[in-house]
Amino acid sequence: MSVLWLDGEHLRLEDVVAVAREGRPVDLTPEAWGRVRRSREAVERLLARGAVVYGVTTGFGHLRNIRISPEQASALQHNLLQSHAAGVGPALPEEQVRAMMLARLNTLARGHSGVRPQVLRLLIEMLNRGVHPVVPAQGSLGASGDLAPLAHLALPMIGLGEAVVDGHRRPGAEALAAVGLQPLCLEAKEGLALINGTAFMAGVGALVTYDAEVLVQTADVVGALTLEALEGSPVPFDERLHRVRPHPRQMDCAAFLRRLLEGSEFLGDPRSPSQVQDAYSLRCMPQVHGAVRDVVAYARWALEIELNSATDNPLIFWEEGQAEPEVLSGGNFHGELIALAMDYLAIGLTELANISERRLNRLLDPAANEGRYPPFLALEPGLNSGFMLVQYTAAALASENKVLAHPASADTIPSSANTEDHVSMGATAVRHAEMVLRNTQRVVAAELFAAGQAIDLRRRQAGRPLRLGTGTAAAYTVLRCHVPFLEADTAMAPWMETAWRLVAEGAILRAVREALGER
Repeated sequence: MSVLWLDGEHLRLEDVVAVAREGRPVDLTPEAWGRVRRSREAVERLLARGAVVYGVTTGFGHLRNIRISPEQASALQHNLLQSHAAGVGPALPEEQVRAMMLARLNTLARGHSGVRPQVLRLLIEMLNRGVHPVVPAQGSLGASGDLAPLAHLALPMIGLGEAVVDGHRRPGAEALAAVGLQPLCLEAKEGLALINGTAFMAGVGALVTYDAEVLVQTADVVGALTLEALEGSPVPFDERLHRVRPHPRQMDCAAFLRRLLEGSEFLGDPRSPSQVQDAYSLRCMPQVHGAVRDVVAYARWALEIELNSATDNPLIFWEEGQAEPEVLSGGNFHGELIALAMDYLAIGLTELANISERRLNRLLDPAANEGRYPPFLALEPGLNSGFMLVQYTAAALASENKVLAHPASADTIPSSANTEDHVSMGATAVRHAEMVLRNTQRVVAAELFAAGQAIDLRRRQAGRPLRLGTGTAAAYTVLRCHVPFLEADTAMAPWMETAWRLVAEGAILRAVREALGER
């Protein structure tokens, strides 16, 4: 696998996924290494002239007014990592830790953080050799960045904390030794540069947003399959309707639905009196799904800027031709922008689950589907309960989302003796968005499970294998390779889990794109 060259400026969501999930190796470009060395030289010059620099020759937070001697510089940085490693809760999964490591590396590669090259080299080697620090999920306020999670991330770099290597959880120094690495002795500014930033929010948020992009398009596919099962009309997706309300992603969604349904024999005749208008959950897919696409697009925009930003504090500036370096203290660590983007994403995905659950219900309720199917898609209703509890579960998840969608960014709580008097709660927003994402994947998977059952029942009613649309046929084929038609009641959870994996891992969307000749 080719090396991903980091320069602090061009990291994309797809790169985060490749490193976090596929193990793509990384390194810095020569230009980035040059910026890192110059930034470190700037720190050394500042120290030599006795400059007062926050977190270098002073304490941290509320203790910023306490001077630290040069002889104590290394101890200050080691103490910082240990005292700030106060996270709690379950350990983050490996892919999220890797995303954090990558986000931090790319920030440091911009060359404004003042760390020695060997700090970045160790982080690169840990990532490439599979040394994954144990990072608790809870403890970040989203300003000053993700202090607690990043402190846990950095501890193994100085031989402390814990890390996982080859599936085994080990003390930090032992984990490094297992792959031939040695811990560092941090020098001035380096501990602060490692932990003062938004790498948890940006790294994990990148993975959530990427998965949300896959999900919202998969929901289009599943919704189209349900439309066919219910003999819905394609008229609401007519290009002319969307040209006169030209929201770009509403138009994109309608166009995608038209391609998915092309050639379908399942669709209703729009001239029939009973087909004049479908229910909103079918008819308004472009308006609702398209709006969610907008939300996801905003999250990508925000995160790709954040991934390529210098987010620690203070930052070093020493431009060519500038006689002496400057240190600027600001607030680039504040995660408000990510917090708002992730809250927005959680709300958007909550709506996607809401509309998917309503389509699922229409498949199961004869009063809603005009008696096309037996109750709950059961062949012998009464003896069999069919998909009754599949809808229960989808309803439970959709309702749980409504609680999780309460915006974390609407809250703040002072910290560090009121010095840090406004925080973003961005890490909470990211964690909630991930929970909503997983719930919504399962709701859409439940709809997929039921839609497949309804399609087979419809074909039995017709007495012939009615043709699905070009795109929906591909989705149906993938589903039936893994999930059978149910002739009678059986344990539903294993099939629901399988359907979820087809949705979450992108198998449905990949098959559809291939069938449509898309990337």
